[in-house]
Amino acid sequence: MSPTVILVEPQLGENIGFTARAMMNCGLTSLRLVKPRDGWPNPAAQAAAAGADKVIESAEVFKTVESAIEDLRRIFAATARRREQIKRVLTPRSVALELRSSLNLADGLLFGPERSGLDNDAVALADAVIEVPLNPDFSSLSLPQAVLIVAYEWRMAGMSAENEMIVSNDAMPASKAELHSLFARLESTLDDSGFFHVAEKRPITVRNIRNIFQRAGLTGQEVRTLQGIVTSLRRYQG
Repeated sequence: MSPTVILVEPQLGENIGFTARAMMNCGLTSLRLVKPRDGWPNPAAQAAAAGADKVIESAEVFKTVESAIEDLRRIFAATARRREQIKRVLTPRSVALELRSSLNLADGLLFGPERSGLDNDAVALADAVIEVPLNPDFSSLSLPQAVLIVAYEWRMAGMSAENEMIVSNDAMPASKAELHSLFARLESTLDDSGFFHVAEKRPITVRNIRNIFQRAGLTGQEVRTLQGIVTSLRRYQG
């Protein structure tokens, strides 16, 4: 299964079009857009795509990062800054090998706005970070360049990947929708218990808690178990 490319708040229609072209070059066709600045559809994107119409015409638009990734199992965030979060850091090549690994999963590649990149909250939703090992004195990449590098490595990794292993549903990584549901109930329970007693620190504490669970690589069954634990705790509080 090929990964989905998710562009968060892309600013220029041309960059969306160039991204679609890079994706099509490497055999990727699933594109999602989160709040594109100039709206959608965008004539500039269509023109810049240079024939990658399949990608442009099937692109989906979402209002939030959470809604754009909720049906996916693993998210890899491309960012030049780790933003002080403890995450696995992978090169495009190692990400490609992981994408082509034994599990046939619905994966997503997350890319941020051209000017600022992904923010802390978006990175916190990812399972790992992608960093391109470029010249440290000049490491700036355009959005389409970043997508092309990762997509190319995915294509190259596929040339040597022949066998995929089927696993039971219980061993499948939890979907992002399952994780987000767990986060919402857990954070609500912590609110009710007074855990977030310093309001100013709540956002960073929430991100830290979410990162703990993201790093754990939870399966769907494990998330259901944790949901049961939260339910039990809520009953105890009541």
